Amino acid sequence: MSDLAERLADVDARIAAAVRASGRAPDDVTRIVVTKFHPPELVARLHALGVRDVGENRQQELTAKRAVLEGAADLRWHFVGQAQTNKARAVRAAADAVHSVDRSRIADALHAADPEGEPLDVLLQVNLTDDPARGGARPDEVEALGEHVLTSCPSLRVRGVMAVAPLGEEPADAFARLAAASTALRSVAPDATWISAGMTGDFVDAIAAGATHLRIGSAITGPRPDRG
Repeated sequence: MSDLAERLADVDARIAAAVRASGRAPDDVTRIVVTKFHPPELVARLHALGVRDVGENRQQELTAKRAVLEGAADLRWHFVGQAQTNKARAVRAAADAVHSVDRSRIADALHAADPEGEPLDVLLQVNLTDDPARGGARPDEVEALGEHVLTSCPSLRVRGVMAVAPLGEEPADAFARLAAASTALRSVAPDATWISAGMTGDFVDAIAAGATHLRIGSAITGPRPDRG
């Protein structure tokens, strides 16, 4: 527990320093611990240390870990991996927030999975590269995608945007483009104020650019276990 606690405290101190440097309030930023490939026991240890927001990249892991930790009712589960239409029902059943809605078909599938259910928080994933094979809508598509979700998927609550900074580029430049996409989305969804950006190597730049949700993995959890 001590190593995990130390890593968590170290990252939180770095987040707090970056928030202060940006002139923002401490409660402006939510730290999500991504526990990809780690066992449910690690999530339980994180919960004991006060972590309440955890993220998963794979639907199977999300579903399994939430089932094991159903007693930790105050945990908020974020799905941060690439969304697929054939897994939309399972993702919706296990996630409190989905960060990777990048096309209308995904939004439609998540809505159809439980159209009368409790609203599901979603973020629109933005592709900050010129590679169309990468996940995410183009920045100039975000406004239209937001309008589609608002008008056609009433069981989804548009919270904001999400992106991964491309390799080989200054993160600050990429996050500036994400901030512009966030502004465009808010023209049709004024309450969509979340910006999910920043991982272990670039969260300081993300905070400076206005990120509200950070997705931190190995800096807190340690190296990922061998999948065998």
